[in-house]
Amino acid sequence: MISRHIKQDLTRKQKITFLFGLIIFLAGFGILSFLGIRRISRDLHRSRLMRENTVIEIPDLHIKAPVLEGVEQSVLAEAAGHFPGKGSIGSGNYCIAAHSSVLYKEYFNNLKNARDGMEVMLYRQKSDRAVYRITEMKIVDPHEVSVLDDTGDDRVTLITCTDDGTQRLVVTGMLQPDEDSAA
Repeated sequence: MISRHIKQDLTRKQKITFLFGLIIFLAGFGILSFLGIRRISRDLHRSRLMRENTVIEIPDLHIKAPVLEGVEQSVLAEAAGHFPGKGSIGSGNYCIAAHSSVLYKEYFNNLKNARDGMEVMLYRQKSDRAVYRITEMKIVDPHEVSVLDDTGDDRVTLITCTDDGTQRLVVTGMLQPDEDSAA
């Protein structure tokens, strides 16, 4: 008789443990599924943006981002932004801003690791393409907008926040001669 109660208790404990484990498993599966679908959705959106817009790529820093027109928060929430009226691909001072933050799109997180000579590419799927070489990195205050000025040469100016967000990291690259026209 005692052994029958022990077996019933054991069976009840096993059922409770099994149900608890099943609930934990299903909750974990649900969370991972949600995150996976969300990630796939973001990747598809990013791919579409990169097909339809200018792309900036810095292979040495593993940076590859779509560039949309404008630098409003709504633009920077999903891509890098081109300052309107500031150059064009391969001409003038083409100025781009992007976040380097884990709270927003983190396209320029690795920009702080930029070094002289690194290649920066700007291109559109079927048209313009320009290659720049990084020549300068500096920290400026947010009100120092002279980095956006036309300097009479062809360059790309990349702007992001410093880690603490109080200043701006500015990386400049100079346009390289087109290899096709040099041949």
